[in-house]
Parts: sequence; C-alpha cells; structure tokens
Amino acid sequence: MKTYRHYIGGAWVEPSSGEYFDTDNPYTGEVWAKIARGNAQDVDRAVAAAKAAFEAGEWATMRPTARGKLLVKLAEIIERESERLAELEVRDNGKLIAEMSLQTKYLAEWYRYYGGMADKIEGAVLPSDRPGMLNFTTHEPLGVVAMITAWNSPLLLLAWKLAPALAAGNTAVVKPSEFTSTSTLEFMDLVREAGFPDGVVNCVTGMGIEAGAPLVEHPDVAKAAFTGSDMAGQKVYESAARKIMPVTLELGGKSPNIVFEDADIDAAVNGAISGIFAATGQTCLAGSRLLVQRSVHDALVARLVEVASQAAIGDPMSMDTHVGPVTTVPQYEKVLRYIEIAKRDGATCVLGGKPYTGSGSQGGRFVEPTIFTGVTNDMTIAQEEIFGPVLSIIPFDTEEDAVRIGNDIVYGLAAGVWTSDIGRALRMAERLKAGTVWINTYRAVSFMSPFGGFKRSGQGRESGKEAMMEYMQTKSVWIAQQMATGNPFVMR
Repeated sequence: MKTYRHYIGGAWVEPSSGEYFDTDNPYTGEVWAKIARGNAQDVDRAVAAAKAAFEAGEWATMRPTARGKLLVKLAEIIERESERLAELEVRDNGKLIAEMSLQTKYLAEWYRYYGGMADKIEGAVLPSDRPGMLNFTTHEPLGVVAMITAWNSPLLLLAWKLAPALAAGNTAVVKPSEFTSTSTLEFMDLVREAGFPDGVVNCVTGMGIEAGAPLVEHPDVAKAAFTGSDMAGQKVYESAARKIMPVTLELGGKSPNIVFEDADIDAAVNGAISGIFAATGQTCLAGSRLLVQRSVHDALVARLVEVASQAAIGDPMSMDTHVGPVTTVPQYEKVLRYIEIAKRDGATCVLGGKPYTGSGSQGGRFVEPTIFTGVTNDMTIAQEEIFGPVLSIIPFDTEEDAVRIGNDIVYGLAAGVWTSDIGRALRMAERLKAGTVWINTYRAVSFMSPFGGFKRSGQGRESGKEAMMEYMQTKSVWIAQQMATGNPFVMR
C-alpha cells in the first residue's frame, strides 16, 4: 500500500498533523493507498511556497517564451506517461480504461496549446483623446491561484486550470478531491521532471472543510478555480466575495438532450446513451433530461431501452466494459435515493432502477443503467442533478415546448439538439440558455473551445483563448509626451 504526502515547494512533505486517510478502488472496494490529511497549516506552507516563487526567483523573471517551453515539455512527458496515468485514474475513480486512456493522452494538448499561447498575449496601444498622451495596456498574472478539482476527471479538470494559469505566469496550489487524489499527486513528479521551479505548483490533499476552505480563504490567494457541485461552488463564491477575489466556477448541470422527429433516430439513441451512461453518468455535462418529440417518443424509447440493456457492466479496466462503478459511497447512496424518489413521484422505470450485483460486479458500487419515462419537468428527478446513470425522458410537442422545457432549470451548462433541419438547429442553438450546445453530437470538448455554464452552472470559462484571460489582469499605462504644468486641481 502506497502512502502519499503533500507536494510543497518542490518536495514531498509530511502532513503537519501526521494524519492520513484511506482511498479505495470503486470496483473492488479495497483500500489501496493512504493520502495525507491536510489542514490550514499545510495550506499556509503551500501558499507561502507559491507566493515566494511568484514574487522572486527563476519563475518571477522567466519570460513568457520560456514558460511556454516548459509547458510543451510537460505535454511530452504526459504523453509518455499517459497509460500509467490512465490506470491510476481508473483505479481511483472507476471510470473506463477505454475512455481514460484516450483522455489522459489528450490532456497533453492543453499544456501544448497554452505553451504556444504563453508569448502570444499582447497588449494594445490605444487611441487617445488627450493631447500629448500615450496610452497602452498590458496583461499581467494574478499571483497564487487555488485550484480545487472534482473526483470524476481529476487530471483533465486540473489541465483546464493549470495550463492557462501557468502560461500566464501564475503559481498554483492544487487541492484534489479527497476521493481521487492519487493521479494528481503522481502528476506532481511530472511537473518537477519538466523543470518547473520549486514552488510554482504545489499540492495539498485532504477534506474540503479542512484543506479546501482554508485555501480559498487564504489572504495570499489571488484567485480560486473550482470544479464541483453548485452547492460547494456557492460556498467558494461566498468566500471569494468576502475577499473581492475573482473565481472560475465549473459547476453542476441538468442538461437537456433534445430529439426532434426529423432526427436520425439511431444517431440520437447513441447520443443519448453517450450523454448519460458514458462515465456512469458521473459528469457535469450529462444529458440527463432526454426531451423527445411526442411523434417519435415511443419508437425512440423502445430503441433506447434495447441498446442500453446490452451495456456490459463490470471491470473498468476491461476494454469491453461499457458501464463501470459509481466512484464514491456517498454518491452511490445518493443515486439509489433519487431512483426511489422518482418511483414515488410517479415516473415509470422502463430499464434498471436498482443496484447491479451480477457477473463482474466484484462487490463494487454498481447501479444499473436506469431509464424513466412519464417524467414531467417539475419532478425532482428532472430538476436536481443526480450525477449517475439515470435518464429522465420528457415528451414535447413543438419547438417552442422544447425551448421552454429545456430552459426551465436552474442550470445552464450544456444542451444537445438532434435534427436534420439546419434552420431549427441554429434557432435552438441561439435560444437554449447553455454554455455549450451540441448539434447532432454530444460530449465533444477541445482545448481550443471555451467551456463553462450559464446560471448556477458556473462563472467564467475554461479552455480556449478565453481561459487565458481568466488568469490575467489588465493594466492601463499613461505616458505624457512632454511635461505639463497646468492646474493640478483639474483632471487631465
């Protein structure tokens, strides 16, 4: 059994309390590693190391081009280690190796992209209406950034934050989820190998209340970037507001996946399955509300049940598995609780609806792919994020109905539209209140495309050029071209 310590100032250090907690394999339930249990004292040490690296030394004077080269080197190391990182994530969170082996290799592209962007951020010389004045802008890093990631895709979610923040010249203190800390901790060795100076990237592990909250509240932290539930994100936002500190929040979702009668039904079924049963439904962008035009409702439900019922449930390390275990015990219990609520509220369970204990379950935390029909949008199952393999199917009649139902939610992270009518596709993309709209596809993301939510789904954007500016602040510089001795009591 491996024991993981904090990574602070370029070294592995014991937690100040001397305490560790267990992490288990969701597939077997077996404890396989011990993780340092951090507290405010550990956070203080990490923030101090990050602040020192930001204000003085090699990183503080490093030119953007040199920072970019370090990021590109890190991308090369990630590609070399991608299979090992994928296996670590599967062991820690139970997601499929078929997906994670692609994801860990692809995350290198975020570091390569922002490595190339590091020296491409330019200020501007502005036209001035003031005679004899030159005015220009520069973009500068913020300082120490707190990065708190969720348990479903630790390294990918970290890349969305760390790559642009480092390219901009910031330093970081990372706090991964207490449920899935190992891949992030192993990643620290790759950061060191790439040549980042000590203190530029630090990692403190532990519980949210004990380590995450002190990190966000720390007076020397200049920004917080958080991925998690909307309730936890609200607490981060409240803490940041007390400091007048900027945040990037990537929070929950209850995304509508909308199928019109003119859609390719087989493609829509595949998209629906990808939207909710891939990653065992443990993704913020899950298409957990399937809105189906009434004229094709019954045919689509029949086809969907047929295909979903064939999903192979079991060992996430097998390339043949389609649905893996639920990552944490609290989440497993939450998913089952929502299934019972849906049944009590009158929804009809046409597939699944209970724990899976069949061949390949190994005693792990499995929930059958579950589909409910007869759902109305005011039901609990349609309004609250479940974060599991549970799909609500809601019929609609007209395009207006689809827009109304799709937007009738406190979230606005993503939406899907399935139609062969390009005019309808464009109208829906314009009218749906979501940060990402997919047309005839689902779950497509890229390092080049901004990602984030409307309403309670978040604040700010990750990925793309927009993310770079989330980690910089703009300074305006005025230069008088000649000395002037006018009235000093009047604004120039």
